Amino acid sequence: MSEIHTRRRRRLRRQAGMTLLEIMIVLAILALVMGLLLGPRILRAFQESKEDVQRSLVKKYVSEGYVDWARHHPTKACPGSLQEVADEMGRNDIKDAWGRDFQMGCGQNLPAGAAKDGFAVWSQGADPNDPKDDIKSWE
Repeated sequence: MSEIHTRRRRRLRRQAGMTLLEIMIVLAILALVMGLLLGPRILRAFQESKEDVQRSLVKKYVSEGYVDWARHHPTKACPGSLQEVADEMGRNDIKDAWGRDFQMGCGQNLPAGAAKDGFAVWSQGADPNDPKDDIKSWE
């Protein structure tokens, strides 16, 4: 009986745990499933946060940058370029999150829908050919 008991013990010891390879396979499967489920949500949240930052920035150009520029240049109605306004804000770059220059309208060059008394800034958004995703300081 002692020999049967010893064999049973050996068999149980061999089957007692999982190997490192089995654990790694399970973790890889879990990571794949989580990536497929959460990946699109994370990318969408990242895109939305990019747009939110750009919305804040175009409004900042108008509410802070242009106001400071106008205070320092009381004889001029409009800046010659957006870079002049960016300089007032301490920014050395006028590119949006997608690598394209922000657009500026002032005075007679204001786009439709923008406040007729001043200054507007906008980004063409992720798709420059789709006006629906434009980010405008007046919206």
